Amino acid sequence: MRWFLGKGGTGKTTVAAAEALATARAGEPVLVVSIDQAHSLGDVLDLPPATSRDAGGSGIRTVEEKLDMVEIDALQLLRSRYAVLASMAALAGTHEHAEQFDLPEPDELTGLPGVQELLVLSEVARLSDTGKWSHIVVDAPASADALRTLAAPRTVADYLERVWPQHSRVAATTGPDPRTAVFVALFDRLLSGIAAVRDLLDDRRRSTAVIVATPDRAGRAELRRVRSWLALSGIRVEAVVINGVIPSVGGSGAAARLLADQRAAHEAVVEEITTTVTDVPVIVCERRAAEPVGLEALEELAAALRRDPPAPSSDTGDPVRVQHESGTGVESVYAMRMYLPLADPASLTLGRIGDDLVVGADGMRRRVRLASGLRRCTVSEAEFDGTDLVVRFVPDPAVWPL
Repeated sequence: MRWFLGKGGTGKTTVAAAEALATARAGEPVLVVSIDQAHSLGDVLDLPPATSRDAGGSGIRTVEEKLDMVEIDALQLLRSRYAVLASMAALAGTHEHAEQFDLPEPDELTGLPGVQELLVLSEVARLSDTGKWSHIVVDAPASADALRTLAAPRTVADYLERVWPQHSRVAATTGPDPRTAVFVALFDRLLSGIAAVRDLLDDRRRSTAVIVATPDRAGRAELRRVRSWLALSGIRVEAVVINGVIPSVGGSGAAARLLADQRAAHEAVVEEITTTVTDVPVIVCERRAAEPVGLEALEELAAALRRDPPAPSSDTGDPVRVQHESGTGVESVYAMRMYLPLADPASLTLGRIGDDLVVGADGMRRRVRLASGLRRCTVSEAEFDGTDLVVRFVPDPAVWPL
């Protein structure tokens, strides 16, 4: 599964569609999915407006052999899933507890934090699990919305587990009311579904990201933030695409000089990016004379994107590593390394909540569950070492040894 991310206007939808088309024409079945509520995937593929007959009730449309597409509507998805829950509530009928099943409207639920994001991600995971396609290409919404979506499973799962821990749920099932056991089972099923989506995103072999950026200072700044956010989330970046670089043109007129100046400015930004982003391939794509809409234009774009591509990153290791640095017993020093390339050191925040370390960078936070030994330690210092955030721990004499 490949996620294409970037701020609005970078051309990520076009790049995602071009990559999906190229993969399909190489002989592998591909589903390209838009989870951006301002859907433009169908327009880029130059498809006519969808009808219920085209979608066959599933929303999935065939573009050509081995290439399918779908634009996920979160509200429509919620309504269809909600219908099942509503029918279950209706079964209460005249039961003495029937009044407890006064459900809100589906439209109201989309305003609850995380609901829309979890629904969309669960649908993407469901489509991936069907095994019908070798590759799932996801056109994500603009950067901030995309990162909030990708963070939703971990955030919601952690929150629900803290609100009602497993040991409390187990204890509740031993009570006198048998209905509690049913509710616990439903709660566990919900957590299991969220955890499955979280695990899919955390699997660095199954899920990767491609960042699409523009060759200007705003694009460079957004690229740095997105790269930092993805690293903090533990999602592996596969490549960076710098899209829309002015092509080199000849001539000596005013227009040629203007284009040459723009080209020089773009080249300067590209050089800064390639100097900074050294851990993943950086692919430069020049602006085209005509908007790349339709399969023929997308095939040409894909050929340009794949021309002499650098070797892809093969890093699939754990972005959080723990090692013993020195000492023994209460004099020991342990280091937790977290891969955080391009993070702004001035934005770094650290906090401790129980067995979790809360790490913040560039406006985003993540709870990291500490290894068992570190839970009986305290933080002594933190620093950046190249691309890694290094947090050092020393044993707490009050609870050491284990």
